[in-house]
Amino acid sequence: MARVNLVRIPYKSGALQMADLVGGQVQLMFAIAPTSMPYVKSGRLRALAVTTAEPSASLPGLPTVAASGLAGYELVTIQCMFAPAKTPATVINRLNQEIVRVLGRADVKEMLFNAGAETVGSSPEQLAVKMKSDMARLSKMVKDAGIRRD
Repeated sequence: MARVNLVRIPYKSGALQMADLVGGQVQLMFAIAPTSMPYVKSGRLRALAVTTAEPSASLPGLPTVAASGLAGYELVTIQCMFAPAKTPATVINRLNQEIVRVLGRADVKEMLFNAGAETVGSSPEQLAVKMKSDMARLSKMVKDAGIRRD
């Protein structure tokens, strides 16, 4: 979207990413909050912006990428749980109910919030709609930018 030419470095883990960023081997990184938050809180890294559409409650005062000048930018990492396609609906529904119940617990919300993650419990149907929407939006972005797999 920004028409910026960056070199993507594939890492095998978030720990290796952070080591290179903190150590100065790379100049910037799009990192997930739970991996980067300890470094931001300790002052070893400086957070520049969040990639969500709205500001993050866990990083008050930090602007979004869109508010920083790249209108329309949004990229959210979603942690999902999946089961084999032929899992009975009754099992899926029970798993979903329990997952949403646990995510709603105050202690779980606080633990995840302190790590930089914000909880959203939804239904399998809502997740499917979100994933399809994101894939369509990102596919268009990749095509418009002329990004190719090497």
